[in-house]
This record gives sequence, structure tokens and C-alpha cells, in this order.
Amino acid sequence: MIYYESNKNFFGDMGHLTRSWTMRKVLRASGAIGLYCLLVCIVVYWFDLKFELPANLFSLIGIVLSILLVFRTNTAYDRWWEGRNQWGALVNHCRNLATMAHATFPSEDKNLRKEFATGIANFCIALKDHLRAGVKKEELLLLTDQTRAQLETRNHIPAYFSSQLHIQIQTLYRSGVISDSDLLNFKPHLQALLDITGACERIRKTPIPFSYAVYVKVLVFAYILMLPFGMVPDFGFMSIPIVMFLGFTFIGIEMMAQEIEEPFGLDCNDLPTSDIAHTIKSNVFEILEVTHKHVEEEKTELYEKIH
Repeated sequence: MIYYESNKNFFGDMGHLTRSWTMRKVLRASGAIGLYCLLVCIVVYWFDLKFELPANLFSLIGIVLSILLVFRTNTAYDRWWEGRNQWGALVNHCRNLATMAHATFPSEDKNLRKEFATGIANFCIALKDHLRAGVKKEELLLLTDQTRAQLETRNHIPAYFSSQLHIQIQTLYRSGVISDSDLLNFKPHLQALLDITGACERIRKTPIPFSYAVYVKVLVFAYILMLPFGMVPDFGFMSIPIVMFLGFTFIGIEMMAQEIEEPFGLDCNDLPTSDIAHTIKSNVFEILEVTHKHVEEEKTELYEKIH
């Protein structure tokens, strides 16, 4: 995700466009549109073609196209924002779990606290990769040989860590470490972990309907193809920058919507789920007053388009 300070550096913010894989692709498309418009100009003037398309035609198509693109963008942004809300809720529930565990677990039992903090952290780390290409087990914390063997038989790694947290709380309840009221307080936060997982899976596995997405692309493509024939008779070679700008506008809006509608990947405008997961990890270990050791030094994840 690209981090920037809003309303601080107007021209500097525009420089971030070159860091976006999507915007670089839009700029290349705009260049191709400019070459296409130049070819149309050359053909029209070389063969002295006489034709005139009514301007109202392009105005009407442009209005319809704008309405469709507004709906397309709003729908994609809603998916991105819902994903951010779900991960924000995950932060709150994990912190609340750690806070309640800190208040109820015996202060001298560091192993119990460390095990619970590790379970929460591993759930979050597993979830961010579960929503991508699959869980990277080398990133998980403090795995025992038994846990590694169990993970090899599981397809849904976040559900495994969630179930282990449930089992741990139930075991403590049966042994008398936590009371009935404590169990009731833990329950909604534990259930929220898989509720959030299901909501994120719904976003990831339910893309915009294919027919609608393709229809918008076809309409944008047809509009750009016809536009030079309406512009060249009136504007001549000046129609080239005009058509390029219109192409940059419509294609850019469509491609930005396409990028953010899948918010859990590694595009530069996707959600920083890895950073959030590691923030939760640091928070829960701090709240429970235990430490962890990881072989690899933690680094901020680089977000870029995966080809």
C-alpha cells in the first residue's frame, strides 16, 4: 500500500502515480490510443475523407459510460473498505482477547501467556496469507513438531489456530483457572475470529459479476475506437491529446476499480494486511507481558503487482 500525507504535497502526491503498476499500464494504454488517433488523422487527411459524426452521439454514450463507471468504482471501493473494516475489527478483537487473558491468566504462568499470544499472532499471520496464495508456514511463530505435523493435514490454517484457542480456553475453564463469566467474556471475541475470516473470504471469492465487468470494458473500448472519427473533422491533429486524455480518464477509472476490488493481494493500493498482522502480534505479546523470538528479522512488506 502507498502511504502518503493527505493535502500536504499536491504535486508530490501525483508523483506516486508512477509507483502504481495499474497507472503505468494506463499510461501505456494512453500512448497506444495516441498512436491510434494519429493513424486515423493520417488516413483522414491522406485520403481526404469527408465524414461527420454527430457530437450528440458521443455525449450520450459518454453519459451512459460515466454512470456505469461511477457504479463500478463505488462497488469496488465498497469491497476495499469492507475489507479494511474487517481487519480493523480483527485488531480490536485480538487486543481484547489479550487484555482479558492478561487479567484472568495467572501472572506467574508465562508459558500459558506465551502460548495464547502465539496462537493469536499465528492466526493473524495465517489469515493474511490464506487470503492470498496460501499460508507460508515459515512465517508462523514458535511451531512445535507436533503442530507442524498437524498443519500438513489442514487446508484451512486460520481455522486450525482458532480451534486451538477455543480448546485452550475450554481447558482452562474445566480446570478452574477461569470462571463462567470469564468464559462468556472470551466467547464473542473468539467467535469473531472466524466471522471475520468468513467475511474476508466472501469478498475474495465473490468478484464483480463477469458479464457486468466485461460489458463495461467493451463499452469503454468501443467508445475510444469511435472517438477519433468524431474529433478529427473538427479538431484535426489536436484531437490526439484530447482523445488520449479521455482514454486515460475512462480506462484509468476502470482499471483502478479492477485493482481495489481484490483488496487482500500485493498491489500497491491493496490493504497492508501483513503490516496489520504483525502489529497485532506485537500488541498481544506486549499486553500479555511475554516475548517471542523469530529467526528472521521482520521487514515491512513491499507491495507490488504480481504478474
